[in-house]
Amino acid sequence: MSLLTEEMKALVGREVVYTAPEELGRASIRYFAEAVGDANPLYTDDAYAREHGYPGVVAPPTLIFETNQYTGLRRDDDGFAGHSWHLDVPGTRLVRGGNAYTFHRPVRPDDVVTATWRITDITERVNARGQAMLIVTSTATYTDRHGEPLAANEETLIYVEIA
Repeated sequence: MSLLTEEMKALVGREVVYTAPEELGRASIRYFAEAVGDANPLYTDDAYAREHGYPGVVAPPTLIFETNQYTGLRRDDDGFAGHSWHLDVPGTRLVRGGNAYTFHRPVRPDDVVTATWRITDITERVNARGQAMLIVTSTATYTDRHGEPLAANEETLIYVEIA
């Protein structure tokens, strides 16, 4: 039985858009840097950031991928409030296949972020154990309030047939 059904194929191109209700803010930047243990003064000191070619503090690079402040989603049963495709692929288990990040410019406290998630591909393969795998690739593009690119995240989800 193929996991790549017509319903799954029809999901390619599906898109959702989330726009933050406000600017990212200095506090979010500072809290994230503290949470990940990064004391780089680029994230907290305007003068230091200006000395290094920025107009003021910038966010740690991965904050844009980790913040849920723009989603406006309720928490799921696992407590996660971020984006999910909520795909139901019976008889499989989900394995995260990885992410590939692209950075266009540092995110600033006054940026209002829009994240646009799009399913770009769904394919089927068979692993070395003979189990079918449904591979779902999606790309999130992050832009500022003017539509200028900030970053992108290509994510791979793998639904592996339970033997």
